[in-house]
Amino acid sequence: MVRLEGGTFWMGSDEHYPEEAPAHRVQVDAFWMDATPVTNREFRRFVEATGHVTFAEIAPDPADYPGALPELLTPASLVFEPPRRPVSLRDISQWWDYRRDANWRQPLGEGSDLAGLEDHPVVHIAYKDARAYARWAGKDLPTEAEWEFAARGGLDRAEFAWGDELIPGGVPQANTWQGAFPNENTLLDGYLRTSPVRTYPANPYGIHDLIGNVWEWTSDFYSQSHQGHADKEGCCAPRNPLGGPQEESYDPAMPGIRIARKVLKGGSHLCAPNYCRRYRPAARHAQPIDTSTSHVGFRCIVRGGPGGDGE
Repeated sequence: MVRLEGGTFWMGSDEHYPEEAPAHRVQVDAFWMDATPVTNREFRRFVEATGHVTFAEIAPDPADYPGALPELLTPASLVFEPPRRPVSLRDISQWWDYRRDANWRQPLGEGSDLAGLEDHPVVHIAYKDARAYARWAGKDLPTEAEWEFAARGGLDRAEFAWGDELIPGGVPQANTWQGAFPNENTLLDGYLRTSPVRTYPANPYGIHDLIGNVWEWTSDFYSQSHQGHADKEGCCAPRNPLGGPQEESYDPAMPGIRIARKVLKGGSHLCAPNYCRRYRPAARHAQPIDTSTSHVGFRCIVRGGPGGDGE
C-alpha cells in the first residue's frame, strides 16, 4: 500500500459530463491505498480462505426481480464482445452480452479461465464482493473523494492523471480504447481487454492503474451531481465528504426498480475518445450494486495509521 498524507484539492469538473459538476474544493484526511487494483491472484487467495461465492456465481432470486425472463435468472455476468461492424452508440446491447457462467474465474464465460491473467485486475465483481474482500483484508473501500484525491496525484485540476494530454508523445499512459469504439481498436497500448497491473507508469503518488484498465468501486452512493457537498470553498472546504443518500441513487429512468447505485471511478479499457471519455480523475459513473461486468474491479484503502513510505 502507499501512504497518502491527505490535503485539500479540486474535485470534479465543469468541462465534461454534467454529473462531474460543480468543480469544488474538498479536504481528505490521511490514508493508505493499494498500489494496484486487486488482482486475480489476490482475489483467489481470499476465496480460498473464506469460501466466498461472488454475486455472479449465484442465480438471482425471482422475488428480487419481478417480471424477469426465466433465462435471465441464472448465474451470469456482463461480458464485452466487440461487434464486427460499426453500430449505434445508443444501443449498448450491441457490445454487452449477459453471459451465463461468466464470473471472476471464467471472465469470458464457460470454457474460459485465468491462465496468464493472475496479475490482471479481478473482474465480474459486484459491490458486495468488493466489500467482503475489503473486510477480510482488514481494509475498506475508498470514498469517491479519497479515490479522486489519489488519482490526481497532486496535479490539481489537470485534465488527466498525468497532465493535460491524453497520449503525450504518442505513448499511452493507461489501458484505454484507441480507435472507433466498439468495433475498432488499434491496440496502440497492446491490449484489447485488461492488462497486468503496473504495466503503465505510476502516478506522482506511486499508485498504478487508477485510470483505465478497470472501473473501480467506491463506497459512495451515486447522485446526479456533487451539489450536496459542493457549497463551501476555501478554508471551509468539506472534510471527508460522502455521497448522497441511498434513496437518491436509484435510477430515475427506471422508477419501478429500486436498486441502489454506487459511484465507479477511473474509466476502463473500454473508454474511448468517441465514447465514454471517462479516463479522467473527475469522471464518475453509476453502477447498480447487483451488477458485475468484465470491466469492473476495485482496490482498497486503510484510513489513518502510522506514517511512512508504504509497505
